Amino acid sequence: MIRKLGKYELVKKLGKGASSTVYLGRDPFAQRDVAIKVGAPEILSDPNKGKLYTHLFLNEASLVGKLNHPHIVQIYDAVVADKLCYIVMEYVAGGTLENHARVGHLLPINRVVELVFKCTRALEFAHRLGITHRDIKPANILLSDESDIKISDFGAALTNGRNNSTQISGIGSPAYMSPEQVLEQPLDHRTDIYSLGVVLFQLLTGRLPFEADNQFNMVYQIMHSEAQKPSSLRQGLPAVLDRIVGKAMAKDREQRYQTWEAFAQDLAQAVRRRQLKMPDGEFVDTEKYDILRALPFFADFSDVEIWEVVRFSDWKRVEPGTIIMHDGTPGDFFCFLAEGQLKVSKGGKTLNVLTKGECFGEMAVISRTTQNRGADITALSTADVITVRGEALHQASEACRMHFYQGFVQVLANRLALANRRLTAF
Repeated sequence: MIRKLGKYELVKKLGKGASSTVYLGRDPFAQRDVAIKVGAPEILSDPNKGKLYTHLFLNEASLVGKLNHPHIVQIYDAVVADKLCYIVMEYVAGGTLENHARVGHLLPINRVVELVFKCTRALEFAHRLGITHRDIKPANILLSDESDIKISDFGAALTNGRNNSTQISGIGSPAYMSPEQVLEQPLDHRTDIYSLGVVLFQLLTGRLPFEADNQFNMVYQIMHSEAQKPSSLRQGLPAVLDRIVGKAMAKDREQRYQTWEAFAQDLAQAVRRRQLKMPDGEFVDTEKYDILRALPFFADFSDVEIWEVVRFSDWKRVEPGTIIMHDGTPGDFFCFLAEGQLKVSKGGKTLNVLTKGECFGEMAVISRTTQNRGADITALSTADVITVRGEALHQASEACRMHFYQGFVQVLANRLALANRRLTAF
């Protein structure tokens, strides 16, 4: 094995495909592990296939630095030449979802929904940049930990409507292709919605919706056959997932989900309405994202920033009578009320009642001087409370912090306006 590629040290081989080999590498300057996909020399020099595969590397190389999303593998560097092509990417150690797409190795249903929800958000992010992946399948979705994924391999992507031809032979995976893709029609993001629907079907059941012993029969089934309902292949699957899979995989793309947002929303609602069996008392990431996205305070936060808040916030459901903040005590955190009602009181006298979406306790974090709490905050009902520590806020990205401080200004302005209205009422 070669030991060095440019500035990168090669540690070991991670895997090999028909057109490339992936190595675990080390970037000595950035001091991080990386994954390096190296084009097979015999393929690159092939008079028939070389040009195509060089183009695929060039296509992926064009995305260096653009796909900065927590659920997309980052591309750091690339070299594309006649006899040497390689892509340097973020290293993800958890393997692919391919390991969990077969009977006997399936993930819990709620975890599958969680992972696919994150795929919808990542692919919407790419879509907003004008990118359609075009090769969504379990092998291109990496597990970064128990509940996180990263989408990889954008070599076959359409970028701003370019590269509209579809190569069924050798490029792409027929089992995951939409009807319009196998017909080599112009494509948009809805082809990825179809492919992710196939992935959801397979992760839930351990089977592909259409199976055939040759490519011709596979294409025929994609065009003309109806897939079984996932619930007929795995006990305990709720009917809502049959409906979601069916809509994502509609043969007519006009009957499919028209936006990633609509696909994601149905998955999130299945979680929030407890149509799936969820861990008792826990908030899963899908639910957290959906709640934050709907709160007015977070309206201007980007998708990436919302995921950042999901990672560093604490979530808790409290019972009526629980005291969340004590008058006179110092505090290093602030909170949002996601559901329920809280009472603000001082000396036993009620000052205010907080309702869904309100922020409280932020002055103790943003003040330059140490501040004690000015009142008791007590749950009037069962309440869902989101807590952000001051330290977590200070360590957040600059863009995320900026949006928090802008939100605090709006909160203070609203409180001042309310106080003025109360004064003028006397």
